[in-house]
Amino acid sequence: MLDILGSRQKELIRSLLGALQGLSVDALAQRLGITRNAVRQHLAALGNDGLVSPGGMRASGGRPEQLYLLTDKGRELFPRGYSWFAALLMKLVRKEHGREGLRERLGRLGAEVAAELRQRHPEGLELNEAVDRLAALMAELGYEAAPQPGAENPPTIEASNCIFHQLAMQDPDICAFDLALLSGFTGATVEHQECMARGGAVCRFGFKRPE
Repeated sequence: MLDILGSRQKELIRSLLGALQGLSVDALAQRLGITRNAVRQHLAALGNDGLVSPGGMRASGGRPEQLYLLTDKGRELFPRGYSWFAALLMKLVRKEHGREGLRERLGRLGAEVAAELRQRHPEGLELNEAVDRLAALMAELGYEAAPQPGAENPPTIEASNCIFHQLAMQDPDICAFDLALLSGFTGATVEHQECMARGGAVCRFGFKRPE
């Protein structure tokens, strides 16, 4: 998203990134070389997007100055090394426990996440309803997932974005986490019908209650 912001908004965001206590309108206007009104307009737009929020007040010898802070969402605009760090962890686990050991641990992690998510939803859901709720949860997590209309036997979810895509392209074993998460949440057997990490156009999962 940082790439789609205007140049002034990028400068403002970068200024706030290095100011843990926040900056005032006057300070931002001075740094950016623009008017206070222009700063307020940029702050309002960035605030509507959840990237900037009001912070504390600072004494200034007259009226206290309102400070503005970069939100956690705003900080996530900047590059992070999550995929690199995750890849290092997976490499270490595989080295110490082998490929099957890695898949087993990823499966346990997915099952634990599924158990946490289930606590937010009633027990005893019909399979189609459980799949619908799972698709909504996956969308919240960034999977761009949706249940497929008419695909009721078995019900199916398609995801056009995988939050682990870069990592999965390097190591498809990461899919063991997804499969355990989906199975654990629905109580169903999950068939990985198509996978973007293996050349598919989407990630498609079919669900079937165990006999």
